[in-house]
Amino acid sequence: MERDQLKALVRATGVAVERGENVFLGDAVVRKNAEGTFNAERLTLNVEVTKMGWLGIATGGTSGGVKFARHDERTLTAAVGGFCAHFGIERVNAVDVLPAYHVSGLMARVRCAATGGRHLAWSWKQLEAGERPVLSKANGDWVLSLVPTQLQRLLSSAEAVAWLRGFKVIFIGGGPVWQELTDAAAAEKLPLSLSYGMTETAAMIAALKPEEFLAGARSCGAVLPHAAVRLDAEGLITITGESVFRGYWPAAGAAREFQTEDLGRFDEHGHLHVLGRRDAVIITGGKKVQPLEVEAVLRASGEFADVAVIGVPDAEWGEAVVACYPTAPREPDLERAVANLTGALKPKRFVAVADWPRNAQGKINRALLKQLASAR
Repeated sequence: MERDQLKALVRATGVAVERGENVFLGDAVVRKNAEGTFNAERLTLNVEVTKMGWLGIATGGTSGGVKFARHDERTLTAAVGGFCAHFGIERVNAVDVLPAYHVSGLMARVRCAATGGRHLAWSWKQLEAGERPVLSKANGDWVLSLVPTQLQRLLSSAEAVAWLRGFKVIFIGGGPVWQELTDAAAAEKLPLSLSYGMTETAAMIAALKPEEFLAGARSCGAVLPHAAVRLDAEGLITITGESVFRGYWPAAGAAREFQTEDLGRFDEHGHLHVLGRRDAVIITGGKKVQPLEVEAVLRASGEFADVAVIGVPDAEWGEAVVACYPTAPREPDLERAVANLTGALKPKRFVAVADWPRNAQGKINRALLKQLASAR
């Protein structure tokens, strides 16, 4: 994809702020801040720098702080090439219910434009209400990206499930996927692809193929051909490849390596399993607890519509394992919820939260939850 073509596509999203040669994507709050802070003086960059990383995509929603990952037509085109090669798709047609300022929503547009496919933006509220577009196969197969909570809601409707079966691939990302959800999707024969990626890598760099999912695999799949993943002795994930961003604005460069805070492992099939974030590990009473492990058990109990496990300061334990969940008309049966948790994994407290801080991409603001839980 050429730069002019990508710039035209980005402008058409309606969520872009342009400053000189730089373009920034973010939600309404981010764009409002951008109007006031990205002045001409701060954006006076030399010619070599503006050739690379001119597109800033907002990231950092889980911690509350926002940064801009610098991308350009080269990084995004590399991501499209790896995606198409991995899934054997020549023309990408996508129904898109994610916002354009999120990397998955943006990449749906880029994949379609770069391959001559059709991009169909659709309101999530419409889709949830039962208004679903007709998928014409005249121009090829269709793909869809959802966050786990969206898939969970659609699974409650037989008509929505029948519609979902019409896709070649349904990508699930933006947050952890629990076993109860994947089991329900597999029982309905849905062509799911569990994936791993981030704004800094122009979306997915590893993905499970639908046939592997339906055969029982539950990993993030093999690494896509445009990327490579390296694990250190601790299991920390480092990603290299042509789609890796060029630094956080205003820093710039041609780096093709990004060390994440995610821990992972490879299985005997060469598939990547993401175990959680290193900086999210809770140390309680001298023992390490990975929040995702506890969350998976709590979700599987069926007692919570959503749940997040965090560590809060505790005079006795150092950190206490606390489970937060959104307030609901029916109070959860907490004894049943923790029946399969023992020792350090068992939450010390449960906190009901009236205004659940999950954004449109499915990410939870854990920093805010930690503040709320610490104050109680």
